[in-house]
Amino acid sequence: MSNKHGSLSISSDNIFPIIKKWMYSDHDIFYRELISNGCDAITKLKKLEMMGEAALPADYKPQIQVIVDPDAKTLTFTDNGLGMTADEVEEYINQIAFSGATDFLEKYKDKASEDQIIGHFGLGFYSAFMVADEVHIDTLSYKDGATAVHWECDGGTEYDMTEGDKAEVGTKITLFLNEDALEFANEYRAKEVIEKYCSFMPTPIYLSKANAEPEYETIDPADKLDTDTVIETVVEEAKTEEKTNENGEKEVVEVSPRTEKLKIVKRPVPLNDTNPLWTKNPNDCTDEEYKAFYRKVFMDYKEPLFWIHLNMDYPFNLKGILYFPKINTEYDSIEGTIKLYNNQVFIADNIKEVIPEFLMLLKGVIDCPDLPLNVSRSALQNDGFVKKISDYISKKVADKLSGMCKTEKENYEKYWDDISPFIKFGCLKDTKFCDKMNDYILFKDINDKYMTLPELMKEDDEKKAEEKDASTDTAENTDKPAEDAGEEKDTRKTIYYVTDKVQQGQYINLFKEQGMNAVILDHNIDTSFITQLEQRNEKFRFMRIDADLTESLKEETSEEELKAETDALTETFRKALNNDKLNVKVEKLKNENISSVITLSEEGRRMQDMMRMYAAGGMGGMDPSMFAADQTLTLNANHALVKYIFEHKDSENIPMFCEQLYDLAVLSNQPLSVDAMSKFVARSNQIMLLLAK
Repeated sequence: MSNKHGSLSISSDNIFPIIKKWMYSDHDIFYRELISNGCDAITKLKKLEMMGEAALPADYKPQIQVIVDPDAKTLTFTDNGLGMTADEVEEYINQIAFSGATDFLEKYKDKASEDQIIGHFGLGFYSAFMVADEVHIDTLSYKDGATAVHWECDGGTEYDMTEGDKAEVGTKITLFLNEDALEFANEYRAKEVIEKYCSFMPTPIYLSKANAEPEYETIDPADKLDTDTVIETVVEEAKTEEKTNENGEKEVVEVSPRTEKLKIVKRPVPLNDTNPLWTKNPNDCTDEEYKAFYRKVFMDYKEPLFWIHLNMDYPFNLKGILYFPKINTEYDSIEGTIKLYNNQVFIADNIKEVIPEFLMLLKGVIDCPDLPLNVSRSALQNDGFVKKISDYISKKVADKLSGMCKTEKENYEKYWDDISPFIKFGCLKDTKFCDKMNDYILFKDINDKYMTLPELMKEDDEKKAEEKDASTDTAENTDKPAEDAGEEKDTRKTIYYVTDKVQQGQYINLFKEQGMNAVILDHNIDTSFITQLEQRNEKFRFMRIDADLTESLKEETSEEELKAETDALTETFRKALNNDKLNVKVEKLKNENISSVITLSEEGRRMQDMMRMYAAGGMGGMDPSMFAADQTLTLNANHALVKYIFEHKDSENIPMFCEQLYDLAVLSNQPLSVDAMSKFVARSNQIMLLLAK
């Protein structure tokens, strides 16, 4: 070929200032671009051989060599892939993006730092100019009779191309680093960047330092390879000791035999794992392999709870492993890391357009060759294909969790407290996920037993059947109808819940005494979560254990029977508490040791909780007290103190007793304010003094 000097086919005076701005905060990405180009060249050569269009040596070993030379301030990337002819260099290197260059410049000239644009038009090679003042290419095509090509460019728009002297098929790229990028010629920095981007690329990657002193190792002669360079044979003579035998005689015995070892030049070890775990069939992977991979990739030495191995070929190619991490305490960060790959080439962490948002709390790897290697977030947001990938990942997670609930219930229960925030968040964010998980969400009850919604419904049916039988028996014995005909009733089943086992302990005891159940919902996501469940399930509603007193806790009475007590005690308590809007009810509770309880309307309290959560999240603007829950003081007509107040309502100490009884009821529901607590303590002392007199 003749020597050639020319201008790069671009429609701008200089494309390189734009190139130098690419991914400025991640300008180490040129390593990924150049190494992945080498991987592609090797992959294509192997495919051509399979098709009978190329011949490879019998001892062919695909590899990429990276050599750092801090003294010469150079970096070289060498692959033994298919190489290029002069015409191909002209096409792929000199004519940057062909006619697409105009569009490229127009699209990115003002916002080159905003999008990931390397590779949009096959420009990955030019990422080298982010760090190099000059770049050389030496290449030899696999084609018969091909001539080696040498190409060089100093970062302007002109290049020189001549016949080269490369003897082996493949491509060598040499970067003459600029002063700001000399860190990349440091062996340790190079290793760090290669492991960041290339840890799982499909071709072995070797890193070495130019002119470094050779390192050696010793091996057994039986382990020698043809490629090993033997320096010498190291002989260790047999060792003997004088010992006394069974007959008391001394003799010399051999304690270690004579050995021969070969001292060889240390074998290079690739920096990458060319067959990562996610590329294997799940049936061929052991639990220990999954755990080891987790430790290696995420540097997390707490064992994951469990994992999901994704393996799909149709309608798109996707593989990966998602781990549910162990959260030891509520203070641990639950921010996960999902690493996105394209054909084992690292793209980025946590691209929320590809990974469902709620799964960002997990740790894992997703490899999807059908995604572009370089992706802009804005392009992904409007990509229907990407949405299908996200939906598939969400479906596979739901399938795994529901399958565990069906077949490994004990393990599922063991994991539940750790994974419930993931699942509840997922249900709020993804309606399809919520529908799939509906019957496999666990609720821990007040007896520390885990139950699904269907199990809670079944338990409620059984409880109502028992009550109906008892009611029928009573009706038969008293000639009283069990139900008033024509009375409208809320047909939804009520699931009672507890948000604080200590604070709501009195209500829990009342429920347990009557054989009733409630579930624990003490996570800050639960208010939103149960509201969504109710909207999607019309057969039940959730009600906090202190929202109302269920009929099961009360003796059967009529309104007329307690009208006198209700009227008198309402007036007495409103006057004593200086609150003429206080809701007061009088009931005969089955437990005569309970004097009073406070109940809060479910709707009002939920709205208050939501406003409080928004305010805590910096989304203020509304005062939570605007949505104060309707509060009702229920007095137990069977309790001696309530009877005393009713019978001595005009007595001197009755206002003080009313205040004390009210505060006791509030204390069983929520903490008193500072001022109320001070008055409560002073009043308690006053009451004790009365008893002491």
